[in-house]
This record gives sequence, structure tokens and C-alpha cells, in this order.
Amino acid sequence: MGGQVGVAGMAMALADCTRRGYAKPMSAAPEIVPDSQYRGVLTVLPPFLRDLALLARFDRPIGWWLLFWPCAWGVFLAGGTNRWGIVAWMLLGAIAMRGAGCVYNDIVDADLDARVARTAARPIASGAVSKKAAWVWLLALCAVGLVVLLQLRWEAQLVALSSLGLVAAYPFMKRITGWPQAWLGLVFTWGAPVGWIEVTGFDRLAPLGALYAGCWAWCMAYDTIYALQDREDDAMVGIGSSALSFGAHVRAGVIGLYAMALACWAVAVWLVRPDPIALLALLPIAVQFAWQALTLDTADGGSALARFRSNRFAGALMAAACFVLGAAAYV
Repeated sequence: MGGQVGVAGMAMALADCTRRGYAKPMSAAPEIVPDSQYRGVLTVLPPFLRDLALLARFDRPIGWWLLFWPCAWGVFLAGGTNRWGIVAWMLLGAIAMRGAGCVYNDIVDADLDARVARTAARPIASGAVSKKAAWVWLLALCAVGLVVLLQLRWEAQLVALSSLGLVAAYPFMKRITGWPQAWLGLVFTWGAPVGWIEVTGFDRLAPLGALYAGCWAWCMAYDTIYALQDREDDAMVGIGSSALSFGAHVRAGVIGLYAMALACWAVAVWLVRPDPIALLALLPIAVQFAWQALTLDTADGGSALARFRSNRFAGALMAAACFVLGAAAYV
């Protein structure tokens, strides 16, 4: 999984970073909120190191959690419930490669970021970090991802590397399609196949297919929610997003995507352990998804951000379900 962390990891770089930033009220007089706010340990770093940390979004851990969880799901549901070492490597890879993806995205999007109030202060767009320095920082983060990649079996390494083209193309999707989240879903959840194949090789691929399909729908749903914060800015700058494309039917779209995720995961669970009781492991996740979709205020950026961030908890619930099911299925 360190592989997806190392490769698809650039996904949230491409997801979390392509988006415009933190929540903003969508009212008549919107408040401009800084795209990246530092606190804690970041406040004691020297200015240049702090800029590098902000460039990699180290102040916003939700991105690497969302990148990491599919890795853990793949490992656990495949039966690797004792593979804590590789899970830890994947977490490190998720942190490093999510950061690398954000740096890459900001290099590509410097011109767009400079035109939007909340992203104009980003390190590259503001001139605090040069593009040359950003490329050096990107390579350093990728070096960490490479170390993680080398911890995987060769089959998982190949799967991880196969996502490179998808990852590199993601920042450009919002310029050419109204559904960039659909592309993001392919890339940002690539850790699921990497984690699964790290445990099983290329055996038992049917459950993996269902798991990955559900991961795609999950990612598209939560990033659609995230994109609600930036509908005005995206429309002004000419950037596509599913939040714009769904129009007045965003809630219905999110409900449909979460329903698809649960249905696909139910198929994966059944293929691993064909027992109706096993499906109950998905009930907590279903409740969490229902809360997100039914309480979402599509006109309030704060509501969107809170529900987007809650997917860290949803990911933990799914990880627990995969762990229990994986442990029970392969005893």
C-alpha cells in the first residue's frame, strides 16, 4: 500500500489540494478564510520550513487519512490482519505522497490559485516558495514514497506504479471536464488494490473489484461535498466540479454515491464471507453516511467541511469492519 501512498498518494494532493481550501459561508457576504492555517508545531518552524510544510498540507491531516484508509481496508479484508508493519509503512507513505501530490498540484495550479482570494496566499502562488524549490521538495517527498514502495512485494509495486499516469493527469481534469471527482475516485483509492495484492498477490480478485468500486463511489461522494465550499469560485475561474455539475441535485447525487459504495462493499463482504450476519459489519458505516447526506446543508460551507472531515471517522469504521471480517474469513 505504501505504493498507492507513494503513487496514488499524489491523489489527494490532487484532491485535497485541487480544491480551494477551508470552509466559507455561502451567503450574500461570504467571508474569505485563509486556504491554509497553521498552528501548533508549525508556528515554531522557521518561515521557509513553515512554508514548505504548508505547501505539503501538513497542517491538514484529513487528506492523508482519506488516502490511507483504502490501503488498510485492502490489507485487512484480504486477511492481512497481522500485517501491522506494512500498514504502518502505508500510513507513512500516505503522509509523504499526499504532501507530494499537493506540491505538484500547486505547481500546476499556481496561475489559478493566484486569481482566487482564499488560495492567493498559498506558498507558490504568493511567491513565498519558488517553483524550483517546490520541485526539490516534491522530489524529497517522493523519495520517502519510494522507500515505502520498496517494502512491498513486487506485484503490489507494479500495481502502485501503474497509477502514475492517472495521478499525473488529475490536476488537469478540472480544466476539461465537469466531473473531475470521477477521475479522483480512480486515483485516490488506488491503495485498496495495492493493499489487497500485497497480501494475496493476484489471487481472489473478485472481492477486490467490488471493494475498489465502492471506494470510487465513496471518494466521489466526499469530494463532491468538499467541492460545495467552492462552487462560486470554481464557476468564476472556469473550473469543473461535480458540485456544479449536480446542480440542484447535489444531495441526491451524494446519497446515490454513498448507496453505491455500500452496495459494492456488501458484495465484497459477501464474496469474502457469504453470511448475512457479516453484512451487519457495514451498518455503522451506513448510519454515518446517512447522517452526512441527510444533515448536509448544501448552501453552507461549514456544514460541507464538517461532513467531509467526518469521513476520517467513516474510514475508521470501515477499517474495523474489514479487520473483523478478514480475521473471521481466513481462520
